[in-house]
Amino acid sequence: MTTELARKFQDPTRGVYFIGTTPPKLSTEEDKLQEISSKLLGRLAELEYDGMVVYDIQDESSRVTEPRPFPFMETHDPRAWSKRLSNASERPVITYKSVAARSKTEFNNWLDEAWNIYGIRDLVLVGAPSSDRKISLPLPQAYDSLAEAPHQFNLGGVTIAERHAKKGDEHERLLKKAESGCEFFISQAVYNPQATIDLISQYARKCKELNLQPKRLILTFTPCGSAKTLEFMEWLGISVPDATKHRILDANKPLEESIRICRSALEQIIESALPLGVPLGLNVESLTNRKDEIDASIRLYKLLKATLDLKLAEQQIR
Repeated sequence: MTTELARKFQDPTRGVYFIGTTPPKLSTEEDKLQEISSKLLGRLAELEYDGMVVYDIQDESSRVTEPRPFPFMETHDPRAWSKRLSNASERPVITYKSVAARSKTEFNNWLDEAWNIYGIRDLVLVGAPSSDRKISLPLPQAYDSLAEAPHQFNLGGVTIAERHAKKGDEHERLLKKAESGCEFFISQAVYNPQATIDLISQYARKCKELNLQPKRLILTFTPCGSAKTLEFMEWLGISVPDATKHRILDANKPLEESIRICRSALEQIIESALPLGVPLGLNVESLTNRKDEIDASIRLYKLLKATLDLKLAEQQIR
């Protein structure tokens, strides 16, 4: 079975466009869940987008020593939130799943429920946030279990350009994940375009060497309007160069400055990626529930989509 998104991903001449969101906190009652989903889809009603990305939020305190800027709160099941949004919007949803804490049997049961109960078809598996915590199911074993399952999910993976900047092997991870069935990759939020450009360049070169077609890379962007949000971004591992931090925090309108920075980053990445034959997509999210940052994420989405659409159209003309 080929999903709607899988068909779109296979066309390198077009972009693919997503809105990222997280499930509400676990204590949220049903009537409030309906209100939250309606408000979200109301904001998106004016947008052209291919689907949504629903994250599986985990406590990542084992990854860093600094305290989390915003307290961790357990959320509703991402599968249920994905089903709710997909049914209401009539659009596909890519659902994240963190696999480290489950046994192989538990993971297989999760897959069966995801497919049969929640209608999940597009999936991204995520490994442990650090090697310091107990890992019941390593990511490679989860990929093996998925390959043995009777369900044909459209599978994607996570890519972290910052990891490539430190270790220089993220392109090898992409190749291994593709061998395990990943058909697309979603990046961590981009504020250091050079790290992403370096990753794409090495990935494209290796694909050419191996005579492989590069998989689609969906770039994540998020607005930043305050020092607190910036602190949270860095806690999550997002690389923000010092000059970029100062540019945002010293601006009269930090949110608008962050939008300009994101557009410039995308333009730089496009100029490098498209000639190398790496198909791109966009995923725009707000990392906080502040109304001004949520509104800014909608403006950012419109601007970035128009930017990528224009570059793809120009490429077709050449």
